[in-house]
Amino acid sequence: MKQNELMAYSCPLGKAMSALGSKWKPIIVLVIKDRKLRFGELAVRINVISRKVLTDQLREMEADGLVIREEFKEIPPRVEYSLTEKGLALLPILYQLEEWEKKYHIYDPEKEKDCKTLLEQKNIKKAVV
Repeated sequence: MKQNELMAYSCPLGKAMSALGSKWKPIIVLVIKDRKLRFGELAVRINVISRKVLTDQLREMEADGLVIREEFKEIPPRVEYSLTEKGLALLPILYQLEEWEKKYHIYDPEKEKDCKTLLEQKNIKKAVV
């Protein structure tokens, strides 16, 4: 079933999963948290996602009411993203999912990379915006 078809039903879980249906949206929510980030900062912090996919995901999240896109009429142009009230309400749920995974998953350092290296590397270069 396609995401658009799923949205036509009045099932709350179906609509929630449609809004968060990609693997990137929850990660984007966790990276933005309660702050404002510019597009370049997001791209650097989530360096395994292409800029095109990040742009597409942010547009969908804006349409779903999860993020606010604030555009500044400056040269060079500046755009900042922050979570809406609806997006902020997801944070405790996503933190619970993290705890659930920690509790039931056996981490094998030889097969898996630590999530921290994906999201918030210590040596993040300043974002080009």
